Amino acid sequence: RPPRSTQGVSSAASDVYKRQLYGRMVDTLLATWGLSLFFIGLITTIFGAQTATTISPPFGAITIGEYSSSGYELFLIFMAVLAIVLVYLLLRYTKLGLVARGTMQGADMAASLGVSTQRVYSTTFGIGAALSGLAGGLLAPITGVLPTIGAIYIGKAFITVISGGTAILAGTASASILLGAVNGIIAFVVGPTMGEVALLLLAIVLLRLMPQGLSLIHISEPTRRTPISYA
Repeated sequence: RPPRSTQGVSSAASDVYKRQLYGRMVDTLLATWGLSLFFIGLITTIFGAQTATTISPPFGAITIGEYSSSGYELFLIFMAVLAIVLVYLLLRYTKLGLVARGTMQGADMAASLGVSTQRVYSTTFGIGAALSGLAGGLLAPITGVLPTIGAIYIGKAFITVISGGTAILAGTASASILLGAVNGIIAFVVGPTMGEVALLLLAIVLLRLMPQGLSLIHISEPTRRTPISYA
């Protein structure tokens, strides 16, 4: 159960960070990266570095005219959209979402109203880790199961989040669509390597022209005064 296991590990790690590293962003980043390397080494030592090839993608191929695509890849697109919608509903219509948004926009004010900001940080950290575990499980039929599966996507994920800016859902979704489309088109026309180069160059130009990322498009003028917006 990848989502539940990753959520449990991340919640335990978040408790350690809360006591030792909260407020020290660089140290937190380095500690998180070091923790990932530890788990990669641990899993490699226990199970080996071989890729498990016994998982085959379901659904077969879907053909439309002269073009065909893997049905499982279309299923992954559906799951990504579903995850975005569920997270939006969670943030928009639940008490947890209200408290989380309030804490992100003003932690001191939320704490003065009796909100345990540290618990909010731990909960949201765990939810994010559960989503990453779900993503890893869904990608397993395509990439295979190997200890370094996350390293394949961590660079693209980082670029996407930075390009999206502070609008957690709208900015990240817009950046993923834009960068993914450019990467896919260039990779199809020229080759995979040039697709990666085009993605990186587009992200650099985007951040040069829009330092706040694509959030600048989605956040209204009054909302820009707040540090974080969920949409």
